[in-house]
Amino acid sequence: MSVTKNCIVTIDYRILDAEGNLLHEEDEPLTYLHGNYGQIFKAVEEALEGKEVDHTFTVKLSSNEAFGQYDPELIVTEALSELPAEVSVGMEVDGYFDEDSDDVIIYTVTAIEGDHATLDGNHPL
Repeated sequence: MSVTKNCIVTIDYRILDAEGNLLHEEDEPLTYLHGNYGQIFKAVEEALEGKEVDHTFTVKLSSNEAFGQYDPELIVTEALSELPAEVSVGMEVDGYFDEDSDDVIIYTVTAIEGDHATLDGNHPL
């Protein structure tokens, strides 16, 4: 059976950087509904179209096709008094864009110095 629109597809995947270093690998396979429903990256879904069971292949994505370009404006400094009491480096906290309080952004705490923390809203990959 080949992958076509409205098939339920299960894939194992790894994310590597441009030099081939492993950045991310899930313990469990990913299952999604195939057919441009926005559940996986469009370029990956396009590459899966027509593939058969047990097919192995590589897809190279630009940052725009994957998690987006790095944006230095997504680095912010917040007073610790504005963050959860148990905040620590590596912790993720929810934040909001000033212009749209319905649009949640996940920040990773990258540093704590004195009474301020540095938060990075860029996707870690």
